[in-house]
Amino acid sequence: MGKYFGTDGFRGEANNTLTARHAFLVGRFLGWYYGKKHEDGKAKIVIGKDTRLSGYMLEYSLVAGLTSSGANAYLMHVTTTPSVSYTVRKDGFDCGIMISASHNPFTDNGIKVINGEGHKLEAEVEDMIETYIDTYLNVLAGGSTITEETLLESDVCSAFVDKDGEFTDLPLADKEAIGRTVDYVAGRDAYIEYLISKGVMLSGLKIGLDLANGASFYIAPKVYGPLGANLTVINDAPNGTNINNGCGSTHIEGLQKLVKENKLAVGFAYDGDADRCLAVDENGEVVTGDVILYICGKFLKERGLLKNDTVVTTVMSNIGLYKAFDRAGIKYEQTAVGDKYVYANMQANGHCLGGEDSGHIIFSEHAVTGDGILTSLMLCQVMAETGKSLAELRKDLKIYPQLLVNVRVDDKELALNEPSVQQAGKEVEAALADTGRLLLRCSGTEPLVRVMVEAQDDETCEEMVYKVVDAIKASGHAVS
Repeated sequence: MGKYFGTDGFRGEANNTLTARHAFLVGRFLGWYYGKKHEDGKAKIVIGKDTRLSGYMLEYSLVAGLTSSGANAYLMHVTTTPSVSYTVRKDGFDCGIMISASHNPFTDNGIKVINGEGHKLEAEVEDMIETYIDTYLNVLAGGSTITEETLLESDVCSAFVDKDGEFTDLPLADKEAIGRTVDYVAGRDAYIEYLISKGVMLSGLKIGLDLANGASFYIAPKVYGPLGANLTVINDAPNGTNINNGCGSTHIEGLQKLVKENKLAVGFAYDGDADRCLAVDENGEVVTGDVILYICGKFLKERGLLKNDTVVTTVMSNIGLYKAFDRAGIKYEQTAVGDKYVYANMQANGHCLGGEDSGHIIFSEHAVTGDGILTSLMLCQVMAETGKSLAELRKDLKIYPQLLVNVRVDDKELALNEPSVQQAGKEVEAALADTGRLLLRCSGTEPLVRVMVEAQDDETCEEMVYKVVDAIKASGHAVS
């Protein structure tokens, strides 16, 4: 991970660690970088955002940076991350930008850059952006040259650093070369039509939707209505500050209550930018990403549609999922946490289904990124074609008890690698042996060390997790 860009873009607290100036500089760089690929110097870049209050500030700052570098900026307004990915590919944009901090509280925001193929931006380009930002801010703070540590061995530096190491900044567009802003709500509408085309007629099926007061609040009902679903919708009134606030896929209990009280057939909950989905079955039980992978993987396998008979998971997937895959004759692969790693594996090996327990599910026949609404439509298709409920479809899958504790620290890498923490981890692994497992890792987006244990019972999970958590706290790195 870089200084600014983590596993899911440039994310931080709005107007603190992620400012309007940062957004302007990202826009300046992207407009110049992609403009070089065109004879007229004009890049074509599409922007979407979720419902956070700070989205306006970052959107307009990005637009200022893009247009000042000569790019034309197309605004989809409030829309989902997967809709931006879809639009980039369908309409031939150089790249897309999604302004969102996904499942984080409204005080955070993020800039997620999507390349021309609809994937997350390549790490080497993110490195270039970081170099440009640090170079610019170093000069603004009174410095006049770039240090050896900051200067990357890349041709990009020649655009804003001269032969003496002096900062010259990227060229500004002038006269008719200055870019313009284009309203592009049509891109969002085309995405809605695409999703409808991927669904099946639901003929009055009683479905609950928790829209997290986020990016899906407009799109999801527009998709499910024409498919004939009988919808009950909650958390569809965003006000800029209520995104993910006690709702959505990170607070599934509201949807559970809705499904049980209204005797619904199924419920779906999305996160703030709707690239993930969790479900609730007719009994009010949560259907996580691992369960979705099992249901969809088995469905595809039985119909000869699961390419290579393989599902791609991350290291966070449950042992119970792998045991169920073994029984069903389904192979699996593991990647690091992050849907971009899942998709990279799928792309490299020709697999068609992969995802994370958090609800990022990728159906590569239909999309190149996790798409919460598409995932819910795929589950509806399985239910419709099999005539079974989600509870019936998951009955052969036993998920092992799992406990995840996040410890906020001053330096996640130092905390993770403390000898006492590593020793505690080894002791837990030895105690669990083949009856469970420990996963100890750093968060990709926050200053957290994540401690996760799976075991045969809840008591063992708690005992083993807190053996490691206590070691982290004793190391002196934990912060309140």
